[in-house]
Amino acid sequence: MANIPIYDGAPVWNSAAVPFGFYSSDAEFQADAVKVAKFCASRLGYPIVDIELQSGSFFTAFEEAITTYGNELYAYKIRENYLSLEGIQTGSAQDLNTKVITPTMARIIALSEQYGVEAGSGGNVNWYDGLIPLSASQQDYDLDAWATDEGITGSIEIKRVFYEAPPAIVRYFDPYAGTGTDLAGLLESFGFGNYSPGINFMMMPINFDIQKMQAIEFNDQIRKSNYSFEIHNNQLKVFPIPDHNDLQLKIQYLIKEERADAAIGSSDGAISNVSNVPYTNPNYSQINSVGRSWIFEYTLALAKEMLGYVRGKYSNVPIPGAEVTLNQSDLISAATSEKNALIERLRAYFDETSRKSLLESRSMETDFRAKELNQVPFTIYVG
Repeated sequence: MANIPIYDGAPVWNSAAVPFGFYSSDAEFQADAVKVAKFCASRLGYPIVDIELQSGSFFTAFEEAITTYGNELYAYKIRENYLSLEGIQTGSAQDLNTKVITPTMARIIALSEQYGVEAGSGGNVNWYDGLIPLSASQQDYDLDAWATDEGITGSIEIKRVFYEAPPAIVRYFDPYAGTGTDLAGLLESFGFGNYSPGINFMMMPINFDIQKMQAIEFNDQIRKSNYSFEIHNNQLKVFPIPDHNDLQLKIQYLIKEERADAAIGSSDGAISNVSNVPYTNPNYSQINSVGRSWIFEYTLALAKEMLGYVRGKYSNVPIPGAEVTLNQSDLISAATSEKNALIERLRAYFDETSRKSLLESRSMETDFRAKELNQVPFTIYVG
């Protein structure tokens, strides 16, 4: 096997030494790569002991450390903001690295539209109107059969049945109205004439009208066959039984398949999952000293791991009169624990700076400030 040179203490930047070249065009990355190689080699014992690595090994570890830092950073940003990012067109959100994400209600509203559909107050599923012809002496109606006759495709779900008595206000009778003042005729010009005798708008308190209407409704409910209906599995039963044929019952319904289809929106060109959120590798020159310090430490852990694997090829090296045992297991064990500790520290740092943690800290700070101010004596002014 050829005699491959090892680290000689004089690293020189070589763009061909890094496997991906994510940051090779960054002048600060190139400068720091050389410095990090010297830093890692010194921490591993050079020049007291030989380091069985090359400058390119340190450059590769440096590139991986930056990429790992960016992966943890942007994974945290996605977790923090995904509810506001989902559904955004990626063309308008290219390269989120330098964008400030402002939380919005857009996705929360989209998620709540399902409740609007069921409550009849909006939503993303259409309600349709239909007219059911009522027949004299027929109380039961099959709405599925009606939908088939109407050529409606898909299963229907009835959301509302307009089957109720005429409003009590239009049946309001006041024997004291019509006293010659023609107040009803006067209020007809305002559109009130068909709803109540005009005198009540002028002379009676509003609670009088309410009590009269309640009396009419209770009378219908108790003394008459009140207007009502039952519906089970799209089988409609009406009360009272119709007494003639020229009646139509209005209903509102939705098509179940459309409600199911509403769960899946178009994802063409939009953020549909965490894998297509447009974050890219970080710009090394924009990483601050806190981030770079972590990157340097993680690079050292990676270099230590590589050196351990290299030395593990030969656990014992024969020398004249003895054998030298290499520290492969110690290096790999230390590197593994250091990498795990660094990742946990970075994630804890991101969690401590999350929106939730910062708002909680601000709230606690406000409480503590209020308690502190309560200890200040109040000044009494004597006029």
